[in-house]
Amino acid sequence: MAARALMFQGTGSDVGKTLIVAGLARVLADRSFKVRPFKPQNMSNNAAVTEGGGEIGRAQALQARAARAASSVHMNPILLKPQSEIGAQIVVQGRVRGVAKALAYQRMKPELMRYVLDSFARLKHEADIVLVEGAGSASEVNLRANDIANMGFARAANVPVVLIGDIDRGGVIASLVGTKAVIEPGDAALVRGFLVNKFRGDPALFASGMAMVAQATGWPPLGLIPFFPDARFLPAEDALALDRAWPAKLRAGIRIAVPILPHVANFDDLDPLEAEPAVDLIRVRSGAALPGDADLIIMPGSKVTIADLAALRQAGFDIDIRAHVRRGGVVIGLCGGYQMLGRTITDPAGVEGPPGTTEGLGLLDVETVLSDEKRLEPVRGEACGSPFSGYEMHMGLTTGPDCERPFARLSDGLSDGAVSADGRVMGTYIHGLFGDDRQRSAWLTRLGSGPSAISHDALVESVLDRLAAHLASHVDVDRLLSLAQ
Repeated sequence: MAARALMFQGTGSDVGKTLIVAGLARVLADRSFKVRPFKPQNMSNNAAVTEGGGEIGRAQALQARAARAASSVHMNPILLKPQSEIGAQIVVQGRVRGVAKALAYQRMKPELMRYVLDSFARLKHEADIVLVEGAGSASEVNLRANDIANMGFARAANVPVVLIGDIDRGGVIASLVGTKAVIEPGDAALVRGFLVNKFRGDPALFASGMAMVAQATGWPPLGLIPFFPDARFLPAEDALALDRAWPAKLRAGIRIAVPILPHVANFDDLDPLEAEPAVDLIRVRSGAALPGDADLIIMPGSKVTIADLAALRQAGFDIDIRAHVRRGGVVIGLCGGYQMLGRTITDPAGVEGPPGTTEGLGLLDVETVLSDEKRLEPVRGEACGSPFSGYEMHMGLTTGPDCERPFARLSDGLSDGAVSADGRVMGTYIHGLFGDDRQRSAWLTRLGSGPSAISHDALVESVLDRLAAHLASHVDVDRLLSLAQ
């Protein structure tokens, strides 16, 4: 018997759709429902490798974890990964399909809907309920034609919708009522109710606001959800989260600096370090300098390595990084950051832009040749004297003398990465490295703070449980179940 389904759309981006779906997935999984998350189309450079070796948005991997289900490419059949002026890389059911600019992508949508509906049908046949997450705003009526992410999908799959508004950014009444005013009557008829998220203060003060929205739209209120501060401990869907503030850490003894570039990717690699009480993780954007007293500089992943290398130089970060190395500091490059640390990056086929060779930072004696073949693999091994588990997600091959001192030895007998002759500059293609408690402890010990103070996996599980309890206290879950069809 096919599962029921319910879709959660938002009045805008970053209203909390991802967290609400994750939290409800854990609520229903705890009630012994077989739950599957689904997002027809996602746009993010924060991606995850599924157990089968495909690629989906990081948010859907988190939602699968919340549902206590193995991640699958069918949970996010269309993933768009922005690549500057050449458009976005299009990942279909876990595999790269090509690159397209915005207008060309709009023309592709009718064909892509076939894959979206196929993946949705597969999930429905293995679940009791599918929780669907929309993308961006439900009121982007200029993009309604051929839509596969919001109301276009809901209409095609006949899935009822709950609309989410974010009161924290202001104007939530207007955004909810305005959505009803601008969307087609047939789309509005699919909306079964609304939620207001990220409320701060006394709920009684907004009771009249909920009533106003209900009266103006005809949609029943399904919950007023207070702000959930522990969301910062969960992997974020996209780069909007990079600017969120963290509380000051009075006991931090280690400073780690991270240059944030325009096309930063897989930045959830940083989350476990951010969660450490002993670590002051400093994200630095263009216009500021990398701190001179940093113990470690991490060069994160990039979706467009050559363009981000140019941005790094324009910001002056290359000068800061070289000064850090001269002072005896340590640098590690992850994936695209690793490629930037080498002598050259060659793009013979124009994967990232015009074909050619770009000079790297020259801090590692390696060279990278980009290709359109992507390696997507879970990996295990040993690095820095400690075991780890993680994953690879990259395009290109890096070789050179410093690869003779590999960063890691993999369990399949292969090696990964490179280390400079003095041992202070290193690069690796492994993501998720710091998420392994054993590996993170080894790094913190090397930097002088001793072993890790937390279990990151346990922290994420605990936050998901608290999120589930939070939603169960403020949302009418039984009514949501009754609305699913």
